[in-house]
Amino acid sequence: MKDPESGNRLGDYLRARRELVSPAQAGLPPGGNRRVPGLRREEVSLLAGISADYYLRLERGRDKNPSPQVLASLARVLRLDDVERTYLLGLAGARPRAPRRKRPEHVPARVHQLLAQLRIPAFVEGRAFDVLASNPMALALSPRLRPGQNRLRSLLLDPEEHAFHQDWAEAAAGFVAALRTTIGDDTDNPRFVELVGELALSSQRFRTLWARHDVRGLDGGTTTVHHPVVGELRLHRDKLPIDDVILVVYYPDQDSESDEKLRLLAALPATEPVVTVRPPP
Repeated sequence: MKDPESGNRLGDYLRARRELVSPAQAGLPPGGNRRVPGLRREEVSLLAGISADYYLRLERGRDKNPSPQVLASLARVLRLDDVERTYLLGLAGARPRAPRRKRPEHVPARVHQLLAQLRIPAFVEGRAFDVLASNPMALALSPRLRPGQNRLRSLLLDPEEHAFHQDWAEAAAGFVAALRTTIGDDTDNPRFVELVGELALSSQRFRTLWARHDVRGLDGGTTTVHHPVVGELRLHRDKLPIDDVILVVYYPDQDSESDEKLRLLAALPATEPVVTVRPPP
């Protein structure tokens, strides 16, 4: 995956993360003539207790096997959280692997039955955020949840998504960081290559976020959206792994205003059946 993803993933990650740490955060004076954002290489090496030459070799991809102690020191200096630290360890521990056999993402029949029974917005997504199946309430919530759509592409390229999400910028950052986490070392997966390449060409926001090398999970949480018919909805989100796919459900607090609005939405005439499509190759 071409940066979108270079062959020096460890060095790219270290460089991106040090550029996001200010001297003040690291306990250093800001200085009067800094040519780079964030920390300099020699500052990272000093704070981590390693030689400047060795750190330079790490960033330039000349040494890809730092010790766990070195990685722990770098994680501390770069202020990495648990998810980011795990990602760093994975980059340093990566080894050549046999190509993975691509399997079509399949929605089990029992999940179709579950979707049909649920009276809250629910849909199934694949690893690249392709929508594989959805129920009528999901489509009533957003037509961008129709099978065949890609949630990240819609978020970044569909103007209606800007109005739909109360905090669009935070949603975009979370999705891009979650995609990088999901990709992991599966950088030659054709679907990931296609999606990252498309978004890198078509979205400046994606290019900016991708260059940060943020990683995070996109699991449960609470979000506020603006529906064009019923207005503001405050919804909880849960993501439940089922075999090779993810069931995503949105639901309000019981007897809340958002609960009443979802009931109203459910009473509107349905326009879409529950369907499934295979994601793009």
